[in-house]
Amino acid sequence: MTRILVADDEHLIRNAIAGLLELEDGFEVVGQAASGDEALATALRVRPDVALLDLQLPGPDGIEVARRLAAQLPECRSIIVTSHARPGYLKSALAAGARGFLPKTVSPRTLAQVVRTVVGGGRHVDPELAAEAISAGDSPLSPREADVLALARDGAPVEEIARRVSLSRGTVRNHLAAAIAKLDAANRHEAARIAAGHGWI
Repeated sequence: MTRILVADDEHLIRNAIAGLLELEDGFEVVGQAASGDEALATALRVRPDVALLDLQLPGPDGIEVARRLAAQLPECRSIIVTSHARPGYLKSALAAGARGFLPKTVSPRTLAQVVRTVVGGGRHVDPELAAEAISAGDSPLSPREADVLALARDGAPVEEIARRVSLSRGTVRNHLAAAIAKLDAANRHEAARIAAGHGWI
């Protein structure tokens, strides 16, 4: 019997996924969670074989949960299921130890097949997304540039960004200028849009 944890902050989606999986022979949903913290606590308590993780969980997101599960519960394999299937997120998820990455648009049959593949020791990445990730290449942004640009995307002024990342205003401006140049953008707002579109922030 394959023991499964389903983590998604949208109750309707979480319950629907759990219900569909329960209909499959050999599957048992042993836990559900609505946040990253709850997913980690539940996984450590019920010790599932597979954790289906929404990418954008509140608290630690799905990628961070996958990373922590890989370290704390290596026998549990993580699959990211998301409506935000961007190449950068795919690369981050695989680097964190996730064994599967697929959009929420997949059919119930495909989801069940992916769970079986991952439990059997394999990996699964949505083919279309894999092709996009290869063509998109790696992020040209440094980690600090990505942090600063992510805050700029939310509309924070330079002074606030500087305070939140503990840098001087001049350094923040330098990081923003570097990000704008690397992404060939007209301004920081366009740079943030480009980076977000690739899943780099």
